[in-house]
Amino acid sequence: MQLRTVGVILAGGVGARLGLSVPKQMVKVAGKTILEHTVSIFENSSYIDEVVVMITPGWSEHVDTLLGNKFSKLTKILEGGATRNETTRRVLDSLGPDDLNVVLHDAVRPLLEDRIIKSCVDALETYAAVDVVIPSSDTIVEVDDDGIIRSIPNRATLRRGQTPQAFKLSVLREAYALAESDPGFAATDDCGVVLKYLPHVPIKTVEGAEHNIKVTHPVDLYIADKLFQLASVSLSDDDGASESAPDLTGKTIVVLGGSYGIGAEICRLATAAGANVASHGRSTTGLHVQDAESIGMALSKTAQEFGSIDAVVLTAGVLRMNRLSETSHDEVMETIEVNYLAPINVAKAAYPYLRESKGHLLFFTSSSYTRGRENYSLYSSTKAAVVNLTQALSEEWSAHDIKVNVINPERTATPMRSKAFGEEPPGTLLSAEQVAETSLEVLASDLTGAVIDVKNNPDRTY
Repeated sequence: MQLRTVGVILAGGVGARLGLSVPKQMVKVAGKTILEHTVSIFENSSYIDEVVVMITPGWSEHVDTLLGNKFSKLTKILEGGATRNETTRRVLDSLGPDDLNVVLHDAVRPLLEDRIIKSCVDALETYAAVDVVIPSSDTIVEVDDDGIIRSIPNRATLRRGQTPQAFKLSVLREAYALAESDPGFAATDDCGVVLKYLPHVPIKTVEGAEHNIKVTHPVDLYIADKLFQLASVSLSDDDGASESAPDLTGKTIVVLGGSYGIGAEICRLATAAGANVASHGRSTTGLHVQDAESIGMALSKTAQEFGSIDAVVLTAGVLRMNRLSETSHDEVMETIEVNYLAPINVAKAAYPYLRESKGHLLFFTSSSYTRGRENYSLYSSTKAAVVNLTQALSEEWSAHDIKVNVINPERTATPMRSKAFGEEPPGTLLSAEQVAETSLEVLASDLTGAVIDVKNNPDRTY
């Protein structure tokens, strides 16, 4: 019988090295506390059955209020001990007599990938202890008490340890039972306890990730915030994408910018998938996306016709390549209105309909959102604003189950791009159909607040 898997979030830090008056896991990054981000990872993992949080003494009531009923898998919020040894003992005592898989993770590593959780749980099918590690890119130097180099180990055999660490509960219990009879016992990590007191138990390593950072020093807060800002996902089979088109029968989708390119392909594929599609564009229905009143009227008409709106997609955009000093006022205003004010107007108009349907709002950005580029100052800055808008709205609207995401396609063969760059070598661009296929997968998913990369990868079908 497959063992139950419990994720334990170790949130006992006090934030002394950050110079804070609150525990470091309670600091907000990207709109949420670090603890909320970490608990969300385990809540959303299909490899975790239950979540337990071990919190800094004196903070359990605050954390109970913070986490509330938002996480269905969260069963216990317990205060940790004065030492790591005591905290782990309280974990062991709380998990009952039956054997299970336990996955222990630092609360202040909020950028953990579900892939790593899966690797840990998979490894527990063969091994009783698992550690997450990454190669050491720096040379490690061993020194004596006076700071004199004693040895330089071979870097090829060295790894940097991260969390999670995963165990069969029975093995971790046995290791701690032996350790507690040692008067000199002091744990810094649980794999070390197993290694010292159960040396016959092999500890399997699985690959971690460089961005699975631990927020310890002030600079780590800035790095974590930037990583959250730039976080993106590429749909794969594990994310729910499939080779077959999603079934959208009975769903109502409004596409703004549906006259040509990606928008037109979304309309075509969504119709083929059974959706009711309302398409609008300047060259078809005369709708200008920067006109808030027209957007409101279009959505109202669609809701009256079909009874509800399940998704609103905005693909319209303006790409002008020019130095800002040589750009006219009218061109500046058009770019801002179409690329940024339009998403704001669409979001405001779509909100009441998507709140009722628990629906989906989908925007589009460009790879230039990560850094402003020469001759792209207006375009890249407005696209960066759309990403920030997406991430903010996903948090504002999460209580109403509204999903808000943004597609980030690589260079795509669209009329807008052809107008700006002319003809480009065949095979170097994504097709509008490929981007549209991924867009529909996103609309059929539960993702929210994500930047979804669509790459021109010949090994993928989208």
